[in-house]
Amino acid sequence: MLDLSTDIDYRQKWNSKKIAESNQLLEKMKATERAEWAFNQLPEEFALSSSFGVQSAVSLHMLTQIKPNIPVILIDTSYLFPETYQFIERLSTRLKLNLKVYRADMSSAWQEARFGRLWEKGSDGLNRYNHINKVEPMEIGLEKLGIQTWFAGIMRSQSESRAKTPAMQKIRGRLKVHPLIDWDKRMVHRYLTKHRLPYHPLWEKGYVSIGDVHSTQPLTLGMSDEQTRFSGIQRECGLHQDRLSGL
Repeated sequence: MLDLSTDIDYRQKWNSKKIAESNQLLEKMKATERAEWAFNQLPEEFALSSSFGVQSAVSLHMLTQIKPNIPVILIDTSYLFPETYQFIERLSTRLKLNLKVYRADMSSAWQEARFGRLWEKGSDGLNRYNHINKVEPMEIGLEKLGIQTWFAGIMRSQSESRAKTPAMQKIRGRLKVHPLIDWDKRMVHRYLTKHRLPYHPLWEKGYVSIGDVHSTQPLTLGMSDEQTRFSGIQRECGLHQDRLSGL
C-alpha cells in the first residue's frame, strides 16, 4: 500500500486546488487504493452509480468488497434491454447490492405522447431526453440519499471524451471519484476472470457499450466503440458532466 498521509487538510472545504493536489496522489495509486483513500478522506455519504453495462461488475465488486452496504444508484430509463434487467437481478443477488433505483417522474409512454421520440430529434432532442431520464433522476437520487461523494466506473480508455478525465473531480457540487480511471479492457478482463465475474450478456453479441434499446447497437466492421451509442451523435449523456442542460 502507498503511504496515504499528506499535509493537505481533507476536512476543509474542497476547492480546485485541493482537488488538483489530491489527483496527483491518486494518479500514483492502484484502483483499490483510490477507493480506500476516498472512503477514508472524503465526506460521507457515499454512493456508487452503475449502468450495469458491459464491464460494470468490476466496480460493483471492488467497491462492495471495501464498503459492502454502499448504495448503488441505478437510473432506469424504462428503455433498458431485457438482458440488462436480468443482469441487474443477477449481480444484485450475487453481490448483495444495496440497490437504489430512480426514474423520471413522467413515464416513458407519457413522454412519447407529449414530446415524441426525443432521441430521434437530433442533438437537442437527445440532450432533453437524457436530462429528463438520466440527469434529473440522478440528481434527485443523490439529494435524497444525502450523497457528498459519488463513485463511478469511468475509464479514460472508453472514449475520447473521457481521455482527460481526472481520478477525482467536482461534479455539480459533489465530489466524484473514478477508481478505474486508468484501466483498459485487458485489466477489466483480468479482474473479471480472477473473481469469476460476468460481462453483460450482450457482450457476446458484439455490444461494447450498452445503454437504451433505441440508442445502442452492436459493434460492426468499420465502426468505433463511440459510434455504437446515440448513432455517434454524442458519447456522453450528461451524467458525468459538470453542467445541467437539455431543458
